[in-house]
Amino acid sequence: MGAAYVSAGTDNVAEEVAWVVGDQPIWKSDIEEAYQNMLYEKVPINGDPYCLIPEQLAIEKLYLHQAEIDTVEISDNMVMQQVEAQINYYINSLGTKEKVEQMFRKSIPDLRESLRTVVANRGRIQEVQRKLTGDIKATPADVRRYFDRLPEDSIPYVPMQVEVQILTVAPAIPREEIDAVKARLRDYSDQVTKGERDFSTLAILYSEDPGSAGRGGELGFMGRGELVPEFAAVAFNLNDPKKVSKIVESEFGFHIIQLIEKRGDRVNVRHILLKPRVAEKDLIEAVNRVDSLRSDMLAGKFTFEEAVGVVSSDKNTRNNRGVMVNDVTGSPRFEMAHLPQEVAREVSNLKPGEVSKAFIMKDPKTSQDMVAIVKLSNRIEGHRANLSDDYQQIKGLYENAKRNEVLEKWLSNKIKDTYIRIEDGWRDCEFKNSGWIKNN
Repeated sequence: MGAAYVSAGTDNVAEEVAWVVGDQPIWKSDIEEAYQNMLYEKVPINGDPYCLIPEQLAIEKLYLHQAEIDTVEISDNMVMQQVEAQINYYINSLGTKEKVEQMFRKSIPDLRESLRTVVANRGRIQEVQRKLTGDIKATPADVRRYFDRLPEDSIPYVPMQVEVQILTVAPAIPREEIDAVKARLRDYSDQVTKGERDFSTLAILYSEDPGSAGRGGELGFMGRGELVPEFAAVAFNLNDPKKVSKIVESEFGFHIIQLIEKRGDRVNVRHILLKPRVAEKDLIEAVNRVDSLRSDMLAGKFTFEEAVGVVSSDKNTRNNRGVMVNDVTGSPRFEMAHLPQEVAREVSNLKPGEVSKAFIMKDPKTSQDMVAIVKLSNRIEGHRANLSDDYQQIKGLYENAKRNEVLEKWLSNKIKDTYIRIEDGWRDCEFKNSGWIKNN
């Protein structure tokens, strides 16, 4: 079918080359591996994968060649953080390290090294693209001209969005409940220290961290910045994998920690998390208290915003008049599906300016029970985007279009100026970009 070459790392087994870009081969095994990864990640493949994938790999090689010219380097620490996060995701999805190794037909160390190359290359490509498009600036006149030229069927539809303010009250947890949780953790620690039970077994049975319990409490390699400060301070001071840490309190609850391995400025630990529960009577009392507060608001004794500043326990919204901010967009606007479920349920029954009755909800971050009321500040019905209501979204569309235009022009010139050979059997494709097939 195509040329066969001896590939380093294949134990002198002849392997087929599909493309050559500059002096870099694209092996058939590279294409097969990329295909399997796309299937696992459920990435949509619109067309023949044996045409789409080698073209994408060729584009990556062109960008990586430019990265060499520009001496683009990516922080190894940042790369390894992303690699460990990806491996942790695989383990969490499949359940065990063994299943991950079976899926990818690689040991975890080999998978880690393979991912390290993928992540580093991705970072270098993104940096090259950032440099190529860094000078793009959008003025209001540019955005208006772009919008005026958009065909009607290309103007995006903006689903209904809401702007919401929230006041929350977290009832105090009884001292007896905290003492009981700490006693359980001390008992687990004693069992491990005496060799009666494995830490990982206790984590599977009792830890209330759903993300790690199934893996025996293992978090995977993390840097300090990825852990809450109280947890990180203890985790990074552990030195003996046989010992168990003191009890650590964080916003999530109470933990005990065991070291697995340190690697530079990253650490892999396992932990057991227990969350003290708010008593039912305290929740009911808080609901009644917040409903009374709402009645005083409706009577005009003070505003929702004034009450938030004095009463609300949510530090993220207390100093912001209770305004909820969308973590994804940084905007106060939410599609209903992106609100916490309990908040969305209440908001759906409100008119702008109205305040809900008190309700119980889970803290989205810690999953602790708390009591809340919400005020619907604004509802923007679903509509075709327009400049007055959706300027930032249209500006983003314009900037993306300009970035794509710059990158497409750069890629076209790079293809033209680079030696490229596509072997027989890999040429009969409708490629996205022109100029790949040359008279070599």
